[in-house]
Amino acid sequence: MMRRRTTLLTSCTALALALGATACGGGPVTAGGGDKSLSGQTVTVAGVWSGSEQKNFQKVLDAFTAKTGAKTQFVSTGDNVSTVVGSKIEGGNAPDVVMVPQVGVLQQFAKKGWLKPLSPTAEQTVDADFAPVWKKYGSVDGSLYGLYFKAAHKSTVWYSPDALAQAGVKPPKTYDAMLKAGHTVSDSGLAAFAVAGQDGWTLTDWFENIYLSQAGPEKYDALAAHKLKWTDSSVVQALTTLGKLFKDKQLIAGGQKEALNTDFPSSVEKVFGPKPEAGMVYEGDFVAGVAHDQFQRTIGKDADFFPFPAVGGGTAPVVSGGDAAVVLKDGKNAKAGMKLLEYLATPEAAAVWAKAGGFLSPNKKLDLSSYSDDVTRATAKSLVGAGDSVRFDMSDQAPAAFGGTKGAGEWKLLQDFLRDPSDPKGTAAKLESAAAKAYQD
Repeated sequence: MMRRRTTLLTSCTALALALGATACGGGPVTAGGGDKSLSGQTVTVAGVWSGSEQKNFQKVLDAFTAKTGAKTQFVSTGDNVSTVVGSKIEGGNAPDVVMVPQVGVLQQFAKKGWLKPLSPTAEQTVDADFAPVWKKYGSVDGSLYGLYFKAAHKSTVWYSPDALAQAGVKPPKTYDAMLKAGHTVSDSGLAAFAVAGQDGWTLTDWFENIYLSQAGPEKYDALAAHKLKWTDSSVVQALTTLGKLFKDKQLIAGGQKEALNTDFPSSVEKVFGPKPEAGMVYEGDFVAGVAHDQFQRTIGKDADFFPFPAVGGGTAPVVSGGDAAVVLKDGKNAKAGMKLLEYLATPEAAAVWAKAGGFLSPNKKLDLSSYSDDVTRATAKSLVGAGDSVRFDMSDQAPAAFGGTKGAGEWKLLQDFLRDPSDPKGTAAKLESAAAKAYQD
């Protein structure tokens, strides 16, 4: 699964991406040793990933094993990372490393005293090879706890070129034009969008892109920090905009009821699977990994994307996200776990998953040629090129009880809104009530 960030990019980063090469000097940094110094040890890693994402991350873990001799064991937590990890710690079975998909969860873990600060080696690599924003989001009260290994570009709308060509539609530049194009696709025999309403996090991403473009970055930052209430008129306006899509049965494959029974992988299947039901699916760059790995679609030919379009006269949004590796104090092998983080900080580790697909690295030393296709390179350039206008996924910045828990908070309330989008003002009030409680706790 995937998630978000704000970013200040150095000219060195931009140059590296523009040249498609390591423009900042230095070859791959090795970490964790190359002498099998961890032979006989096992590192347990917990994370939300499943399916192709878990498979590709395993390739990174296998490369770590080949380098250090340490065995690894991956444990999938499902969406409720906070609850699962908390119960494992209480049961005396804490993993060594957790891949945390939300800033709010990382902050929660740190404040509970569960995390070890990153080693000097890892922190030095972050300072040298990552834009400052990644350190900011990995830090709590001045201490660096999280290494952002995987980034996501959450402002990409993926489509079947054949479906759009058959409808005579070109990638739109505005939100209204996207809905109009969707009706044209629908008239040609396919629904416009597959919506993964069973996964609440996809609905928060829809909202965030609309809100960032329509309300602007200042209000986005204020709402993310709960310095602006969810009852603000800007929130009601964004929900109204989103509701127009949700209630249009021509635009959503199977209508609202089917959308609520569609998870993220299934939404990708509805567009790129053997029996297409829709022409487009909105989600992050990781759609490419599913389309390629599970449905053998050639990225750039059978599957492509256009940037999430500007809403209501605003600028096109760029919402980002990411998964941070943290080391738990109570893990049985935290020392080897920290060696894994030192390895994950290197371009060498990032290149393993980059080659496999469905992955973006925030490491500016990663050579763009490591990515397996031009579309992913274009996605990376789009993310980096947005500069400091990028915003980290809002729900991932919130306390987990509000922004990152299945069946609760924002995830559930937006699912309720998908089911019945007739009362944006009432939904805003419920969101504010849930947010106020979560931020107070």
